[in-house]
Amino acid sequence: MKILQIHNHYSGTAIFMVLFILMSLGFITEKQDRRSNLDPEAKEMPLYGEWKHFTVKDGLPSDKTYCVLIDNDRILVGTHDGLAVYQDEKWITYTTKDGLAHNGVLSLAQNELTGDIWIGTMGGLSRWSAGKFENFNQMNSGMPNDLIYSVACDGKDVWVATGGGAGKYDSYTKEWEIYTEENAPMHEPWTYGICTGDDKIFIAAWGGGIVEYNKKTSQFRDYTDPDGNMEIDLFPDDGIVHDITTGASWSEGMLWVGTYFGLSRYDGTRWKGYFDHDSGLASNFINFVKASGKYVFICTDRGLSSTDGENWVTYIRNDQNLNGKAKLLQNGSVSEVKLSPSLSHNYVLGVDLKDDQIWVATSKGLSRGKLLNKENLGLALSDQ
Repeated sequence: MKILQIHNHYSGTAIFMVLFILMSLGFITEKQDRRSNLDPEAKEMPLYGEWKHFTVKDGLPSDKTYCVLIDNDRILVGTHDGLAVYQDEKWITYTTKDGLAHNGVLSLAQNELTGDIWIGTMGGLSRWSAGKFENFNQMNSGMPNDLIYSVACDGKDVWVATGGGAGKYDSYTKEWEIYTEENAPMHEPWTYGICTGDDKIFIAAWGGGIVEYNKKTSQFRDYTDPDGNMEIDLFPDDGIVHDITTGASWSEGMLWVGTYFGLSRYDGTRWKGYFDHDSGLASNFINFVKASGKYVFICTDRGLSSTDGENWVTYIRNDQNLNGKAKLLQNGSVSEVKLSPSLSHNYVLGVDLKDDQIWVATSKGLSRGKLLNKENLGLALSDQ
């Protein structure tokens, strides 16, 4: 009911927006930037296997997991019923009883300057520092909206993508700046993703494509689908594949953008589009993207995909059992690797990776995978 109330004055698109939101959060169906350790000169894609599943039976507060963040020797997981922390092979859950803003945790980010964890929830923003929670909402601060889809840390600033626009919090001055369709090139104030890179902030805005904020000039510009067609991409690689964007991630000069209709890559000059019918992408319905080095990992409603822009690996679980497969498209050749077990579920909502591990949040549990071909990739383990 809260989502509908926020958007009564956008009745023309409210029904479609609510439907997409429910799908992206997993209520319908079964639905920043750290340096990579993967060798950029590697000749093959990273391949993960030996998957392990974590569910309520193992200590998670909920099987519905939205996001995951690797923080040194602990794993932070946003679930529908609280923040779960895995450390020393044990799970600890933090909820509103412990001071968390809301039990529905949608996004996690770490400030590299302070080590603080910033937590985007369905009912506000929390800063977790020295074991204590500090909460921000519309009532006690200048935050644009309490529904926080995405958080990104950029030095002293914390950026949020919310159901009522994007916001920037200056942790030194403790002041908020709000960006909506009134002062930024957004179609509507709904924003789903936010990331930093190249002295810029990239905002995934509903119906508005990508909104870029240049920190040096304090100016905005937007990237939208040039052909304006909501059903198909009429002219390949003419721009972003669709204006309904769900997330963005920047790494090594490349901006990767997820939409509900395919994947886009921008190198600062040219756009490239990818779809499930002409690449190894598991599905055009993308919930989240995470760039790491030259690779990007794409969370979809039909599995987890990864690519370097040419080669692909897609992880899919069988419908009948815990097993599955990895579909490889490398150097023009197609092959499959059987996985036993595979992902917890094909509806993937979040991913994070470091060194030889990858953690995947799905609508029915959390998965941890191990890098199988690290010798071939020249993996450096200096950060372990």
